[in-house]
Amino acid sequence: MSLSEPLHMVLMGVSGCGKTTVGTAVARHVGLIYLDGDDLHPARNVEKMRQGLPLDDADRWPWLDRCGDAMRNAPNGLVLGCSALRRTYRDRLRRMSRLPDLWFVHLTGSEDLLGLRVSDRQHSYMPASLLRSQLATLEPPQPDERAISTEIDQPIDCIVNKILNATSGNSGLQDVAEAAQDHQ
Repeated sequence: MSLSEPLHMVLMGVSGCGKTTVGTAVARHVGLIYLDGDDLHPARNVEKMRQGLPLDDADRWPWLDRCGDAMRNAPNGLVLGCSALRRTYRDRLRRMSRLPDLWFVHLTGSEDLLGLRVSDRQHSYMPASLLRSQLATLEPPQPDERAISTEIDQPIDCIVNKILNATSGNSGLQDVAEAAQDHQ
């Protein structure tokens, strides 16, 4: 894939949507590093989640700042996994990264599918009980954001191809559904 400018992309969504799996595959395909935003959480956030307590905005700001700093400090591009559940969080990432055209890829799925995925995985501090609070907090990206959405109920290769087709050329907005039609 040829990019006209360095690609900075955030794979976003609730727990269990596949941010790490999809983000790692996209990064590998375009020759970038994948960074899991979970690794940037302050210790008190990790402990709070380990106890099954949802984070509030005051907890999230320092974490989002660290994620934004990571994007800003990757001049050659970066694929980041970060829930970025609310518009204000995505705006914070854009501001802190100094990347107003930062791509967001929203990985979506039914609550049942997400629940199955979360219950089947091992995570050091994110209990399945927090999925509901994340779904309640989620504000999907709006048309004026540089964002695409794709369902996670399909093979990883299909998801990655849709993302790469939608972000090829690395400019403007393109609906993933259109990109999928182009790919078929």
